[in-house]
Amino acid sequence: MMRSRRRPRRLRLTCAAAVAALAAMTLTVAAPAPAHADQVRSLEYWLSGYGIADAWQTTRGAGITVAVIDTGVDGSVAELRGAVTGGADFSGQGAANGQKPVGADSDHGTWVASLLAGRGTGAGNGVIGVAPEASILSLSVGLGGQAASSSDEQIPDAVRWAVDHGASVINMSLTRNTLDWPESWDSAFQYAFAHNVVVVAAAGNRGSGTTEVGAPATIPGVLTVAGVDRAGRASFDASSQGITIGVSAPSEQLVGVSPGGGYVQWEGTSGAAPIVAGVVALVQASHPGLSAANVINRIIRTARPVGSAPSPIYGYGLLDARAAVTAAVPSVTANPMGDLGEWIRVHRRAEATDAPTPGATAAPTATPTALAPEPVDTAAFLMPRWGTVTGVIIPVTVLLAFVAIAALGGVAAWRHFRRLRQKG
Repeated sequence: MMRSRRRPRRLRLTCAAAVAALAAMTLTVAAPAPAHADQVRSLEYWLSGYGIADAWQTTRGAGITVAVIDTGVDGSVAELRGAVTGGADFSGQGAANGQKPVGADSDHGTWVASLLAGRGTGAGNGVIGVAPEASILSLSVGLGGQAASSSDEQIPDAVRWAVDHGASVINMSLTRNTLDWPESWDSAFQYAFAHNVVVVAAAGNRGSGTTEVGAPATIPGVLTVAGVDRAGRASFDASSQGITIGVSAPSEQLVGVSPGGGYVQWEGTSGAAPIVAGVVALVQASHPGLSAANVINRIIRTARPVGSAPSPIYGYGLLDARAAVTAAVPSVTANPMGDLGEWIRVHRRAEATDAPTPGATAAPTATPTALAPEPVDTAAFLMPRWGTVTGVIIPVTVLLAFVAIAALGGVAAWRHFRRLRQKG
């Protein structure tokens, strides 16, 4: 039996601010304009910066099915048309096919899925996912207590359904905000691992109250994803730390598609996880028959180390999709992220001695909540944020003004001394 825990605070991501457009030396800020699809595509810096576009020379994920256990995925939006091939609802509030977004954070699942397997809206337009030819199973769950059944029941049921319906990857951009998990999850995750399914989970977001990695990201065998900013540095607000982190991926200045259409810019490990899940799909497509343990091993062993690896901040380092797909990596016989079966053997036996007395009423356990950001008006994509104005534009403008004054002063002095020499 689990010991009782306080109910966690509801998690939310901090949305990324608008993007500043600076015109070379003059520091001219572009006028605000509605974001067109091609502008959105240009914001996907991770495609080239993390080897994803290079990996597409080998595969784009065709034939791989990824289950997204989240708030539901709207498969009718342009970028996801044809990508969502099935699903189910476990919340009691959604549609039978899992494609009705549910809960207070209902947009979340569609944002996640678009990062993972978005098709774009044309050549160079719209949000394109990391594995744009992979298929999505949308499994809608009710998080934050907004469901007919508890998350202790919904999550394991969704995991088993995903396995039984052909998923070889499961993405979970959610957290309990606690290190441990309900005993009811043990057999479901064991079931996934026994069927060679890779489970990818977000580490959580420090800025939203998750100061350390929480379940399911603490479950042995799960590939846990931490977040980094655009420069590849650990994201303070958009990532938590913990010894179970496997790899790091972008978690800031992300873009996504909202249910019904429209774009948002957002941040958090909720977005870093599907980027990694997409690369898992690319590895599986390029190495048919590779075990889940070896798929995970390719991801972590080809990551670009940051300092000493593994670390509780970056795991084995920064994701490198091209290397994960193409590099020569020695095979392994065990999952490098741990053995859930062994953990159960050791720890559940110990917990049995800590069970409540018969007839005692168990206190409520922590409830998983989606790591949900708030949308940003796409018309603001080209507006500078205040931090950019005060931290970049004003200082750089002042610096350039001093340089210009110094240059003019130098020219004037040179002309003055030149005239003196000519008179002498």
